[in-house]
Amino acid sequence: MRILFIGDIFASTGRRLVAEHLPFIRDNEQIDFVIANAENAAGGFGLTPPLAQDLFDLGIDVLTSGNHIWDKREIYDYLDKQPRLLRPANYPADMNGRGVVVVDSRKGVRVAVLNLQGRTYMPSTDCPFRKADELLKSIEGVKVIFVDFHAEVTSEKIAMGWHLDGRVSAMVGTHTHIPTADSRILPHGTAYQTDCGMTGPYDGVIGVEKEPVIRKFMTALPVRFEAARGMAELHAVIVDVEEATGRALAIKRYTVKQNGN
Repeated sequence: MRILFIGDIFASTGRRLVAEHLPFIRDNEQIDFVIANAENAAGGFGLTPPLAQDLFDLGIDVLTSGNHIWDKREIYDYLDKQPRLLRPANYPADMNGRGVVVVDSRKGVRVAVLNLQGRTYMPSTDCPFRKADELLKSIEGVKVIFVDFHAEVTSEKIAMGWHLDGRVSAMVGTHTHIPTADSRILPHGTAYQTDCGMTGPYDGVIGVEKEPVIRKFMTALPVRFEAARGMAELHAVIVDVEEATGRALAIKRYTVKQNGN
């Protein structure tokens, strides 16, 4: 089977890219299951229930997230109502939502999606490595497993890849909004890429207008961030998985570039 994972959807530009290109990608690449990180879909900061539903209506099977999922309070109750919208599993257990879901693909194959968050330069959470071990025990019997590891530093993401090698079908990193060129199959059959990259505006600084960011770096004063305009890019990975074993057979980066407004 083929899994498409779309990197951090950022603001209206990212949502537009997905709406315009997902039908073609799904048909042309014969995609069986679609996952996307949507924690920045609402103006670059957080997600709202209507926008989440819009993304599901486009044909996305599971939405993952990260630290920005908590930016819009109206999403909290929705996290409890919609199991296909995940928040990182290693937040405290009594918080809204969950970090793992099992969904049937279009081919009838059960697919587990896990969402974890790193701890280095990130909000304080439980250990993602131990939480991954715990979650994998809870979904024994599911062969096809995809992990979105939302983390800041490359070393933590690479370490998680090695930790999960042979136990999940794929582990792809998110959060830095910069795609990495290290997609590969690890020795025991796990597809890996340190960061998928962002789906949104690239004429800025990781999605926001560049001038306020430069001013903040130069003055250390607070500034107001707004989503950038201009050139837009969709970044994703496509993973081929052997259904019977859950081993990854191939991983490739998929990019769409277009002029923005």
